[in-house]
Amino acid sequence: MRGLRGIRGPQSMRGLRGIRGPQSIRWRLTLLYSGLFVVAGAVLLALTYALMFESGEQVSVTRPDVPPVGAGAPAVQGYVREQLVAQRSDQLHQLFVESGVALGIMAVASLVLGWLVAGRVLAPLRTMTGAVRRISADALHRRLAVAGPADELKDLADTFDDLLARLEGSFEAQRRFVANASHELRTPLTLQQAVIDVALADPGADAGALRAACLRVRAAGQEQERLIEALLTLACSQRGVPEREFIDLSVVAAELLPDAGLGPRVSAELLPAGLVGDPQLIGRLVSNLVENAVRHNVSLGEGGWVSVWTGVVDGRASLRVVNSGPVVPSGQVGVLFEPFRRLGAERVRATQGSGLGLSIVAAIAAAHGGVVEARARGEGGLWVEVVFPPPPPLPVPTLGAAPPDPRLSA
Repeated sequence: MRGLRGIRGPQSMRGLRGIRGPQSIRWRLTLLYSGLFVVAGAVLLALTYALMFESGEQVSVTRPDVPPVGAGAPAVQGYVREQLVAQRSDQLHQLFVESGVALGIMAVASLVLGWLVAGRVLAPLRTMTGAVRRISADALHRRLAVAGPADELKDLADTFDDLLARLEGSFEAQRRFVANASHELRTPLTLQQAVIDVALADPGADAGALRAACLRVRAAGQEQERLIEALLTLACSQRGVPEREFIDLSVVAAELLPDAGLGPRVSAELLPAGLVGDPQLIGRLVSNLVENAVRHNVSLGEGGWVSVWTGVVDGRASLRVVNSGPVVPSGQVGVLFEPFRRLGAERVRATQGSGLGLSIVAAIAAAHGGVVEARARGEGGLWVEVVFPPPPPLPVPTLGAAPPDPRLSA
């Protein structure tokens, strides 16, 4: 009983749990190849043995050997038949033993060959594994670049190279964004520090000079606040849309149209265009597009204008903003949708925003499943259109259903 308790103890069970099969894929393939060979060889041996056994039962004696002295013909035939049966049994046994030995030798040979073949097959994987281990966040420019036939392993390597290319682009964009954000946030701080230092270094500064310095510091702080708010909006839009509700683009655009002033003339054709999304983010998208069109434009006296249109195109809500203004090179339109990217001498940070307006538009549109298309107008200005996915269909009420009784709900 003590021996049985020792075998059933937790340590013995833990040891049994620790016994596992081979973890190497090479060993698994080797055992798979060898196992298939052994099974196929055993089946072939069994079929051969069965066929030999069936054919041996049909053996008959037509010409018996010289019978013993004094024995009759039936006795001679029986003797010969017994000798043939015994000889056939010995041959079948010898065939079985020799085939089993040959099968065992070939099983060992199949293990060796399977190990070599599995190693040859898995050699590209080992090469790719070593190359991947040498790739880090600072060396995303490296690629596997596996050469050879267009098989599954090369497809895997090419897919991984494409993933590395996308990661490299994302890391570079993140580094540029962090560097640009740091620079943009540092500029107002540097201006504030300079204004304060100048005011403190002037011994004859009166109340008016100090007030002017405070106003400049306050303006720099407001600019910094707008930049931080834009960064938060960009981050929130890139995370997705947590809350969705039905929105009419025409209503949102009507509320955000700029008042008539010294800027360019604004005309609007607002047709109903329904979509499902976050009202605050959609409002920021419309506001950024309209403000960008007004800011990067010419004055009303120079013929500046902005056109805003909302409507439905192929069942999709659409917002289109077209404006006059400086000529934008057609090859540089996509750059305007990158964070902190500005074009031309007229697009300077101090007077023309933070450079995040159109990048926020692109992020909000992507979060809602929309598409932004922009084109440069030959006579100057931009043509920008945002198309949103169609809203989900409303539930159809069941015909003949009676309305709920308010007394029951009470």
